Amino acid sequence: MDKLDNQGIWRSLQEQFAERIGLVGEPHGLLTITTTKEHIIALLSFLKNDERLRFTYLTDITAVHYPRQEKPFAVVYHVHNLFQNVRVRIKVFIDGDQPTIPTATSVWEGANWMERETYDFFGIVFEGHPDLRRILNMDELDVFPMRREYPLEDPNRVDKKDFYFGR
Repeated sequence: MDKLDNQGIWRSLQEQFAERIGLVGEPHGLLTITTTKEHIIALLSFLKNDERLRFTYLTDITAVHYPRQEKPFAVVYHVHNLFQNVRVRIKVFIDGDQPTIPTATSVWEGANWMERETYDFFGIVFEGHPDLRRILNMDELDVFPMRREYPLEDPNRVDKKDFYFGR
């Protein structure tokens, strides 16, 4: 079997998904691509099940809040081919009013707790999740603490201006 490299992975993904994916770049050698929430499950399934790619390990699901962007939330997936030690990052940018994305538990059961944590901290709803509820914070907490929509604790500190934190 040929050694996987970023160009080969990208070619395979382009053949399968064409304009439904985009290339962000290769920061520190990590192939980073984008897709939409309508295509994320098909993309993850292909990465996992394709005989050549075999990204069978879901390393992480998390999110980032970019409050000044048109689509302020990015759900970020990291997948790993353990056979050849290659990783890929997938980003899905979603709207901020009611951020939702399909659950990846249909592809990896291990996505369950990662999605619960992402919901707990960012408020992103994973549609179809079997048990989407808070996992680390108190159930009665009515905010999502990792969102960049809350003022910092001491507005007088020069090193803690909201501007520096994307707020």
